[in-house]
Amino acid sequence: MKLHVALLLVSASLCACGAHARPAAPSSSEAQALASESASFHEATVQLSTGVRMHYVEQGQKDGPVLVLLHGYTDSYLSFERVLPLLPRSLHVYALDQRGHGDSSRPECCYTPSDFASDVAAFLDSQGIQRAVLVGHSMGSFIAQQAALEHPQRVQGLVLIGSAPTVHGNAVAAELKSVVDTLSDPIDPAFVRDFQAGTFYRPIPPSFLDTAVSESLKVPARVWKASLDGLIAEDHSSRLGEISVPTLVGGGDRDGFFSVAAQQALAQALPRATLALYTETGHAPHVEQPQRFVDDVKQFLRVFRGE
Repeated sequence: MKLHVALLLVSASLCACGAHARPAAPSSSEAQALASESASFHEATVQLSTGVRMHYVEQGQKDGPVLVLLHGYTDSYLSFERVLPLLPRSLHVYALDQRGHGDSSRPECCYTPSDFASDVAAFLDSQGIQRAVLVGHSMGSFIAQQAALEHPQRVQGLVLIGSAPTVHGNAVAAELKSVVDTLSDPIDPAFVRDFQAGTFYRPIPPSFLDTAVSESLKVPARVWKASLDGLIAEDHSSRLGEISVPTLVGGGDRDGFFSVAAQQALAQALPRATLALYTETGHAPHVEQPQRFVDDVKQFLRVFRGE
C-alpha cells in the first residue's frame, strides 16, 4: 500500500492535472490508418555486435530517408503506435525495442545512455545504414543525444520529444527513483498504470494505455532501476553545443517531468534546434497529438532535401 501511495505522489508531480488523462476513442481517420498498417508492417529480431538481441519493426520504402524511433523509459516500440500509421511511406522507418525493454533481450548489466547509444550504432550497422534521423521520446531523447555525441557520423538529425538538457538533478526523477528502488518482481500492475497514466495530460485511447501498461510490465525490476540510475547519473548538458545536426525539440506545456524552461534551455543549447511547444499537452506529444506531431516531423525533414 505504501508503494502505491508513493507512486500516486510521483504521478501527481508528473501531471498535476492527471484527471485530464482520461480515455479517448481513436478518430475514424486514425482507425483507418491503424487498419491499413499491417499491410506494410515488418517485424524482426537481429543480433547486435553489442550482444543485445534487438526486436524491431520496419515500414516504408527501403531507399527513403531513414528514421529510427527510440521509446522512453520502460516503454517499447509501441510507444509510437499512434504515429507509425501516419508517417509517409516514402520514409524508411525503424522502431526499436531497446535493451531490457519490449521483446528485446535483457542483459544483466549496462543500462547507461552510452550503452543504449552503442546499440543504436550497432543496429544501423546491422541494417547497412550509414546515417539516420533519430526520433527519441523521454529516455529515448537522451539516448539520441548521446548517440549524436558519441557517434556523430551516424546521426543525420534529431527529433527530441519530452526532453531537457539533462535528467541529472531533476527533482521528479529523484522522487521516482526513491519509489523504483523499492521495486521487486513481479511488479504491481497498479503501480505501472499510475506511472503511465501520470505522464499524459490530454485524453488518450484506453487501448493505448492498456498496451503501455502491458509493455512496461515486461520490464524486470532490475532494468527499471538500472535504466533510471543511468539516466540520472549522465550529464552531458555542457557538451550539447557539439551537436551540430538539425534538431526538432518537441514538448508539452503541461509536461510535469520537464518544465517549459528546461525544454527551452535544450533548444537554446543546441546550435541548430527549433522548439515546437504543444499547448495543453503532457510529457508525450507524439501520443497525445499524433497527427500534429507527424506534421511537424514532415516539416522538419524538409531541411534535409538540399543535402
